[in-house]
Formats: sequence, C-alpha cells, structure tokens
Amino acid sequence: MNDKYFGDAEASGSLTSQSTDETRILDDLEATKELGRMLAARLKAHDILLLRGPLGAGKTSLVQGLAGALGIQEPITSPTFALAQHYPEGTPPLIHLDLYRLEQAIAADDLFLQEEEEANAMGALLVVEWPERLSLSLPDAWLLDLNYAAASGRTVSLQPPNVRPANLTTTSER
Repeated sequence: MNDKYFGDAEASGSLTSQSTDETRILDDLEATKELGRMLAARLKAHDILLLRGPLGAGKTSLVQGLAGALGIQEPITSPTFALAQHYPEGTPPLIHLDLYRLEQAIAADDLFLQEEEEANAMGALLVVEWPERLSLSLPDAWLLDLNYAAASGRTVSLQPPNVRPANLTTTSER
C-alpha cells in the first residue's frame, strides 16, 4: 500500500523503523481516522488487527475511520462496557472488541476466542483494543501501536502479521 502514512520509505523519507515495522506521525484526530480508512484497503475478511496504546491515544477514532471505509453507517463508539460490538453491514463485516475491563487473562482469552470464532463465521475483520490483556500468541495478527508524540499529535507503528516470534505473546510485547 503506498499512502501518506505507510507508503514507500524511500519516497517519504520519514520511515523511522525497520522493514517489518512502519512508524508515522499523526497530526490530529482527522489523520487518525484517515489512517483507519486507509487500513480498510489493506485489511480483509478474517484478518485480526490488534490496537495498543494508552487511554485517549485514538484507538476508537481509528476504528471509526476504518468502519466508515467498510461502509458501516452506524455510529462507532468504544465497546469498553459492552466489550464487543458487531457491525454485520460492513464489507467485510466488523467486530470491535475492547478488553480494557478484563483484568484476568483467562477472561480476555475466552472472550477473544469466542469473538474470533464469530468473526470467522461471519467473514469479519476483528479489531481488538487492549490486546495486552491476552495471554495468547497471535502471530497472524496485525499490530498497530498508537502513542502520544513528544511534541504533539500521535505516533503510529504498524507491524504486519508473522513478524513477531511465534512464542511471543501480546502480554510480553509491552
């Protein structure tokens, strides 16, 4: 994908990581949503996207942009209290999972596995906020880190599937 966030490293001159990890600066909320829209072109049914970052980093805003690009008209809100939201009208459908309130890894793992099964049955894209609550190894998942930038805005780092060691779990990736 050649775009202003994760395009050609040579052309942009701003790639600050290795070939398996792409890092960019997002100036504002709209840039975060735009990144979500661009990721919609890169991700497909049955993919898993893990979103890490502190509270307020823009994880749900990114999902809003992603959902809009998938054709989802319903308002996207954080599923912190519902734990999971299903959006079957998307192309592909979207399941948005938030593990923030689950402090026990076994509970997070159980919920994730249930929602992954549902996502596979629906042919959905599964997006998971707070994957560090999991104790599962997910080498086939995309990993996106959002963090506050030193000056302003956010930094975003994207790792495609299978670039982390298979025995590395999401909890040890902090």
